[in-house]
Amino acid sequence: MSPDVELRSVTLRAEGRTILDDVSLRLTARRTAVIGANGSGKSSLVRLLNGLRVATSGTVRVGGLDPARDVREVRRRVGFVFADPEAQILMPTPAEDLALSLRGLSKPERAARVHEALALCGLDALGDAPTAELSGGEKQLLALASVLIGRPQLIVADEPTTRLDLRNSRRIGDALVEELEVPLVLVTHDLDLARRCDEAVLVDGGRVRAQGAPDDVIASYLQLCA
Repeated sequence: MSPDVELRSVTLRAEGRTILDDVSLRLTARRTAVIGANGSGKSSLVRLLNGLRVATSGTVRVGGLDPARDVREVRRRVGFVFADPEAQILMPTPAEDLALSLRGLSKPERAARVHEALALCGLDALGDAPTAELSGGEKQLLALASVLIGRPQLIVADEPTTRLDLRNSRRIGDALVEELEVPLVLVTHDLDLARRCDEAVLVDGGRVRAQGAPDDVIASYLQLCA
């Protein structure tokens, strides 16, 4: 399945500065890593994909839709995983948190979908545990489950392993890169994780500097940082 994402001549300006400058990009790989230094514009770039940021000029299309104009439908199709899972966890237990987004369904259907999402993320035994007592990795898995339960057609994850220790970082990386059945756009500083994707995009100074095989793009990034 292709993510079907295309940006044409996109510029994003905010607070008197240019964050993205004339970006044209088409994503066709199942797993795309977006890499670059802090402040390069990579997080702003992926936030265009579900309307969290709106381009100043140019066009953005996701599945043929304009995220700025078709916000509700795009957000139904594009799930967004933030670096801080606390931004996505609202309820006292994982099961309650997941059920929150399924209020239009019958009780048996909600229960089945919640069980499915917990199982997909390895949280089967923690459905009724206090969310406050979950580890950092478990909270990030719950944030991922809260996205998966909506059955999106594309997942965008913005530095989801940044706050985690090595074991939990690997756990989340495995869940995203190996186990997801939907396309993924992943912003990451973890170059080993980026290498596990099908393609990579390098963002620097608000521009796309390279796109292609992860090893080649990472080499360009390391050269840029030398």
